[in-house]
Amino acid sequence: MTVKRALTGTLATAILLTLAPVSGAFAEELRVPVGSQADRSQQSVPRTGMTQASVKASWGEPANVEGPVGQPPISQWHYGKFVVYFENDRVIHSVLTPQR
Repeated sequence: MTVKRALTGTLATAILLTLAPVSGAFAEELRVPVGSQADRSQQSVPRTGMTQASVKASWGEPANVEGPVGQPPISQWHYGKFVVYFENDRVIHSVLTPQR
């Protein structure tokens, strides 16, 4: 019984190791044409470290606010052409929204 169990375990391990590299073949690939990528140097967006008050002073009220969520609290301010991510009241990242 012990030999049969050992052979079954070895066979199961061999099958898993054989199929493991195949699982990466199903990953989705996203391609963005070069012409549609935004040139961030020409777009004015909030910079890392700015406060919420300074973002409001420069860009006004956001169209939509999401959060805060989690610990530390992360919130999103949505403007027309970009989204600003805050940790507490400081900008951690600004992302341009795709223009269709």
